[in-house]
This record gives sequence, C-alpha cells and structure tokens, in this order.
Amino acid sequence: MNLNPAMVLDPVFHFHGGDIAEYGVYLFLVFVWLSLLVLVWVFSSGLHRKFPNQPHVCAGIGIVIQPHTPPSPPALIIFPVYAPG
Repeated sequence: MNLNPAMVLDPVFHFHGGDIAEYGVYLFLVFVWLSLLVLVWVFSSGLHRKFPNQPHVCAGIGIVIQPHTPPSPPALIIFPVYAPG
C-alpha cells in the first residue's frame, strides 16, 4: 500500500484536471464572486452571535463644523539694536 500523498491524490488530480482545463475561467469567476459575498456577510456581522435579550446598540460618527474665526494678527517681535560704541 502506497501512502505517499502525491500518489494517493493522483487520481483526484487527473479527474479534476480536465474540468479545470475546460472551465477554469468560469470556476475562477465563481470563486471570486463567492469570496466577495462571504466578505460582505462577515463584515455585516454575519459571524457575530446574536443574543436575544441584549439591547440594540448603534454607533455613529459625529462631525462638528465650527464657524470660521479670523486669524490672529502676527506677534510683534522687537529685537534690541546695539549701537557700536
């Protein structure tokens, strides 16, 4: 009995090799769309367990727009002048 994984799975590879060669592009497109649907489901709390007695909590983002204030005048900087002498 041969327990080499490559030899054990060789008939499976030959069986599906023709399907992949014939329909590979379509299989790829199906898997891409399925993965996008799974990501949408996961990000929309699909994996989150629902507890029936807990209150519904909603988080939001608040944006505060403050009125325009004129800029303050520049600071007056006075340098001492030393006369040579």
